[in-house]
Amino acid sequence: MTTPVSLPLTQDIETAATAQRELAAYLATGFETKRVQLVDSQDHVHSIQLPMAALRLLGDILAELADGNAVRIVPVHAELTTQQAADMLNVSRPHLVKLLESGKLPYHRTGKHRRVRFNDLMTYKQARDDKSAQALDALASQAQELGLGYE
Repeated sequence: MTTPVSLPLTQDIETAATAQRELAAYLATGFETKRVQLVDSQDHVHSIQLPMAALRLLGDILAELADGNAVRIVPVHAELTTQQAADMLNVSRPHLVKLLESGKLPYHRTGKHRRVRFNDLMTYKQARDDKSAQALDALASQAQELGLGYE
């Protein structure tokens, strides 16, 4: 069972925005130091070493939270259920199953269940988004050529 995703609270958004700015300023210095200090509720300092990739990811997470977005981390090698994949594409599960069965999106079976690799899903999503953007650009060009007042 997956953990439900909820939008951040107003206080969390403000805290994330401040933390993201401070972390971005630190990352911009180019320092190689990767040691971070955490202070618990009893003012005890805990020092931990983090990979720079984790700090950059933390910055991305904080930026999304600061924008009021819910965040879920999915390992790149993860396998998703059809419902999880449908949710990530913002389509219905039956529509996703049609994409799988038509061969437009690769999948494999684990027992009787279909699984979609995260990488395959993101590749499909990027191609779909690129195609949509091209179609919108073509429509905008046509509207301008026809003088439909969208200038």
